[in-house]
Amino acid sequence: MIKEMYQEYEHKMKKTVEVVISDFGGVRAGRANASVLDKISVEYYGTETPINQVASISAPDPRTLVIQPWDGTLLKAIEKALLISELGINPQNDGKVIRLVFPQLTEERRKELTKQVKKYGEGGKVAIRNIRRDAMEKFKAMKKKSEITEDDLKECEETMQKMTDKRCKEIDELTAKKEAELMAV
Repeated sequence: MIKEMYQEYEHKMKKTVEVVISDFGGVRAGRANASVLDKISVEYYGTETPINQVASISAPDPRTLVIQPWDGTLLKAIEKALLISELGINPQNDGKVIRLVFPQLTEERRKELTKQVKKYGEGGKVAIRNIRRDAMEKFKAMKKKSEITEDDLKECEETMQKMTDKRCKEIDELTAKKEAELMAV
């Protein structure tokens, strides 16, 4: 039973790391990356639909994204969605495709983005610690009901701490890597 609980908590921690990676993907680093469009939706036949489900997205060079809708009538809607998004880039519509040209980041903007990345990383570590806390409460409740022994509880604490340390270290490494990417000129 304890083994299944470990697997459940390990899975939750892994999912948390994946969410942090996803958040990092949304932070643009001066390079064209299609993942910055993941959270942008366009109205398509009355339904909010992610851009990547109604258009092909390509990166012809490191600082440009080209969005080509499969339905030409969507050009205006995609352009509007990009304008109201928090990307901060003006789309260029030539009647067939939309181009997004990513400008070089200023030093000030790089520092802002680094702070944002640190915030995402710290949020992920807090979530992992919360998972550990929940697990420890369950294990202590099991000890109180005499379902596990004192030694089992100690072992559970050590195992959960190792899992937490491993995932927090992973998030620290990912954060450092993303910061280095942002600060590279």
